[in-house]
Amino acid sequence: MISPCFPPVETPVPPGPLASQAPIVPPPPPPPHSPNLAFPPSPSSLQAPIPPPPPLPPPSIATGAAPPHVFGLEKSHLLKEALEKAGPVPGSREDVKRLLKLHKDRFRSDLQWILFCADLPSFIQEGPQCGLVALWMAGTLLAPLSGIPLERLMQMAVERGYSAQGEMFSVADMGRLAQEALGCQAELLCGGLGGPNRDRVLRHLVAGHPLLVPYDEDFNHEPCQKKGHKAHWAVSTGVLLGVQGVPSPGYAEDPELPGLFHPIPGMPCQPPPLPDEGSAGAVYLLSKQGKSWHYQLWDYNQVRDSNLQLTDFSPSRAADGREYVVPAGGVRAGLCGQALLLRPQDSSH
Repeated sequence: MISPCFPPVETPVPPGPLASQAPIVPPPPPPPHSPNLAFPPSPSSLQAPIPPPPPLPPPSIATGAAPPHVFGLEKSHLLKEALEKAGPVPGSREDVKRLLKLHKDRFRSDLQWILFCADLPSFIQEGPQCGLVALWMAGTLLAPLSGIPLERLMQMAVERGYSAQGEMFSVADMGRLAQEALGCQAELLCGGLGGPNRDRVLRHLVAGHPLLVPYDEDFNHEPCQKKGHKAHWAVSTGVLLGVQGVPSPGYAEDPELPGLFHPIPGMPCQPPPLPDEGSAGAVYLLSKQGKSWHYQLWDYNQVRDSNLQLTDFSPSRAADGREYVVPAGGVRAGLCGQALLLRPQDSSH
C-alpha cells in the first residue's frame, strides 16, 4: 500500500548487488587435546616411574542456546566492552519479562493487562543512523528472508538524496526507502499519534506489525520534549493494553505476573477492546532504538507528546560543520506529528 499522505513512489532505480552481511566471526577452536604422556616406563626407570600428568579438565557443559546476537557491536569497542561487563544479552522474551517486572508498580491495579509483542533483534548504531537502524530492525519482521544489510540501506538513502551520513529527517523519505528496500507497504500517519490515528496505531501493533516513530530522546532513551533538538528514531513492535476484561478464549495468564495475559500461540483470539484515549496509564509501547540492546517501555501519551513537538533543528548539529539532509520546511515539515506504519507486502489491513 502507498501512503495517502505522500504521492506514489516513482519506479525505483534497481539497486546494485546487495552487500553481504558482515560475517559473524566463529569462536576460536578449542585447544587440541594434550598428548598422552603416560607412556610405559622404560627399563631404566622402573625404580622411579614418571608420575602421571594431571587429569584433563572436564568438558564444558552446554548451558542452552547461544545468547541473541547484538548487531553493530563489531564496530563499537566501547559498547562491546559494556555488554561484556553487563553479562549475556537476554532473549527477547526474557528482556520483556524483566522490563515488566521492573515497572509492575506503574500498572493500574484496576485493569487487566494484555501484552502483544513481536520479537526484534538489537542493532547498535554508529553515528547518526538511528532511523536506518530502526528500519533495519523493522525489516526483520517485514522481509526476513531478504536480509538486507544496514550498509545497503545507508547506500540507498544517500544515493536517493534522503541522507548525507545516515540521518533521516523526513518520515516521507523513510517510507519511500522502506517500500523500495524492503518491498513492504508503508503508510505515513500525519497529525500525530492521538485522535483517530491512535486506534489505527494500536490495531497495527496488535496485528504484529512495526511502527517507526521519531521523538526527542532523553538521557535514558525515553521520550522527552526538546523541540526536536534531540530528534531520534525508534521502532515499536509491541503494545501493553490495560482493559476491564480479557476476551476469551485465546489468552493465558502469565504464571509469574498475575493480571498479565498473553495471546496463546496458534489459537485464534478476539482482539481486545482498545482503552479510551482519556484513560491515563492504560497503554504502553514496547520499543527498541539504536543506542541500547534492551527493550524500552514507554507510556503511549509520552511518545505522542514528544512526537508532536518536533519543530526545530538542533543548534549543536547546525554548528558541528557536518552536512545533513533536511527537507524543505525543516524538522517541523519532516518529522513533527508523523509516524510510519509498515506491513509486509502481502498483508491486508
